[in-house]
Amino acid sequence: MKIQIPEKANEIITTLTAAGYEAYVVGGCVRDAILGREAADWDITTNARPEQVKALFPRTVDTGLQHGTVTVLNGKEGFEVTTYRIDGEYLDGRHPEQVLFTPNLLEDLKRRDFTINAMAYNEKEGLVDAFGGIGDLERGQIRCVGDPRERFTEDALRILRAVRFSAQLDFEIEAETKAALAEFATRLTKVSAERIQVELMKLLTSDHPEVFRVVWETGITAVILPEFDACMETPQHNPHHCWNVGEHILRTLTGVEKDKALRWAALLHDMGKPATRTTDEQGIDHFHGHAKLGAEMANGILRRLKFDNDTRKRVVRLVEFHDDRQFPLNHRGVRRAIHRIGADLFPDYLKLARADALAQNPALLPEKLARLSEIERLYTEILEAQNCLSLKDLAVTGRDLIDAGVKPGPTLGVILNAMLEAVIEHPEYNTKEYLLERILPLVSS
Repeated sequence: MKIQIPEKANEIITTLTAAGYEAYVVGGCVRDAILGREAADWDITTNARPEQVKALFPRTVDTGLQHGTVTVLNGKEGFEVTTYRIDGEYLDGRHPEQVLFTPNLLEDLKRRDFTINAMAYNEKEGLVDAFGGIGDLERGQIRCVGDPRERFTEDALRILRAVRFSAQLDFEIEAETKAALAEFATRLTKVSAERIQVELMKLLTSDHPEVFRVVWETGITAVILPEFDACMETPQHNPHHCWNVGEHILRTLTGVEKDKALRWAALLHDMGKPATRTTDEQGIDHFHGHAKLGAEMANGILRRLKFDNDTRKRVVRLVEFHDDRQFPLNHRGVRRAIHRIGADLFPDYLKLARADALAQNPALLPEKLARLSEIERLYTEILEAQNCLSLKDLAVTGRDLIDAGVKPGPTLGVILNAMLEAVIEHPEYNTKEYLLERILPLVSS
């Protein structure tokens, strides 16, 4: 099997082998090249020690010498070159206590997580596949190198990585590996929130976010997102629904594009339902206030997972407003909804609303989609008409008010917001002359 290695990576391998060392591209780049996917990084493994690598190349960076890694700069690109190694004992469930260098490539490959990531290649020797990685690629399966219990005991993050690769590659997880996921799921308590967030993000923004079901089936959510377990246990005896809350969430996930805020909003949008569920005399379930509670829960979950503030705030707002649908189907009603939900958020609100509807009772779907299509039509006309939807579009600024005699202070904001309310009702009012001469006397009295 021949793999096309980037020229600059091959130059590094050639330099190492010309000096009498072994060198191969290794890991995910080999897997992706075989699958015809674009590799994010081309990593190189060698029996040369870090100091020997540094002696061969004029430009290097000491990336992780304690783990045998040197970054070799070739032109404007950097390539990680790591010495064959054997990992010592993993006392913390994440990192080896020590790293021992080895001259044996197979010793290095057998410490890796999954067979599809444990292959090496160079143009002279060809593919080195000692653990059946090619077969697993052909079968479309994720399988640990050796005993999965050992691999997950060494590094608990591999538990989530298995599911993430399953979603990204659309592969099944091999039975023994999947059983070990469930057996060792509690070890994820040893993994930092930041690393869990990264793996969940990659899973959720993959082509197959529905694989999140496996995170639940294997007991992983019980450790890192117990709120979802409650959703899987909450029925929805309601004409609008035909699945429990968790199943509805999984279906909603597949209905939004691969945007991180949208996918996380889809996952979290109904988290408030288990705690707000009530059942009336007819046996119909209701979830009054679930969006508000869900937004509070989403905020807590995203803080727990160490999300950046921008993503967290956007997701929380989407969860808060995802069920805001009962407004008049006319330009004024939609303008008010845009103002309430946020002009910046409204396009994503529409996308989430459509995915939410698609994951509900199919019998009521035509009516819901017709309403959403009408909202989208009105929204497009509002944009085309360049209606004022926020303070930044208002024809009057705080400086204009001061020049008109309004004293600086909180009153400025009150007046501007009152003017905005008037303009949302009547877009034709949005001129400086009209606002200062007709509206200002009304709202400042």
